[in-house]
Amino acid sequence: MVDVANLKSFSSCSALYQRAAELEQARKPEKPKKTDGDPRINILGRAIEDDFATIRETYATPKHPIVLAHGLLGFDELRLAGKLLPGVHYWRGITEAMRANGIEVITASVPASGSIEERALKLGQDIANKANGKSVNIIAHSMGGLDARYMISRLQPDNVEVLSLTTIASPHRGSAFADFCFQEIGEQRLPHFYKFFDRIGVGTGAFKQLTRKYMSDEFNPKTPDADGVRYFSYGATVTPKFWSAFYKPHAIVEKLEGPNDGLVSMESAKWGTYKGTLLDVNHLDLINWTNRLRWWFWQVGGHQRKFNAIAFYLDIADMLAKEGL
Repeated sequence: MVDVANLKSFSSCSALYQRAAELEQARKPEKPKKTDGDPRINILGRAIEDDFATIRETYATPKHPIVLAHGLLGFDELRLAGKLLPGVHYWRGITEAMRANGIEVITASVPASGSIEERALKLGQDIANKANGKSVNIIAHSMGGLDARYMISRLQPDNVEVLSLTTIASPHRGSAFADFCFQEIGEQRLPHFYKFFDRIGVGTGAFKQLTRKYMSDEFNPKTPDADGVRYFSYGATVTPKFWSAFYKPHAIVEKLEGPNDGLVSMESAKWGTYKGTLLDVNHLDLINWTNRLRWWFWQVGGHQRKFNAIAFYLDIADMLAKEGL
């Protein structure tokens, strides 16, 4: 037969014990939740996995125009067959989406493979001609970030006021892949290499400026950040399949610099306020040049697409708006 009195006593003690355990647990500091899958990313900043998977319904609009500055071998619009076929856009769908959200956008067009000095000069001229005296925010992909830094710091055009610069996978400390290319060409063959490109009208000034030595010894010491300008940056990392064009360059950069997007390491991409690292995103995904076939195979395999470049750029604009820019 059950002793009711003892049972009540046991229940009371059990409840008190449970309450004491809860209070003890509450006093313990809560362990931070680990959201970053790669421990190396934790050292470099916030890992961004699916923040930009879909386009939100609303985004804040910056007060000032946004200038989009392209990278090496880039362009504003490329027409391969005149007016017979639609033009190829560097910022695929991004410019249109921004304008549809009420953002004033300026697309710059600088010499595709010219030197940083040449590209920066043209960038300043484009802004002066298209901004109509308005202050601007620059969003730059890859080498475009170096052009913008040089223009802001070294050229300081009187008729251009830059409020912020957001760089996306810009090689602020150079790229090991650029080093590798020069090693492969060799000092003896370099003059022939330059002459070949000169004959076909392609500039070569950019190539050596993307090496790690040039950036660390020449560019960065002479190109300090400008007072009054806000600097933000993003990096990316990917693990390309063996058939990807980024497979070999990724391996070269990873060996010497660590996680990278196929061309630019996360460590090199960091400048100013580092906003985070985009996961499973390569250097061309960042401008919406995503391999559609790759995504089709992913979808067939039941994987969900976790990065939408248009959502990413709209979010940068939203961030700038919330910063009062």
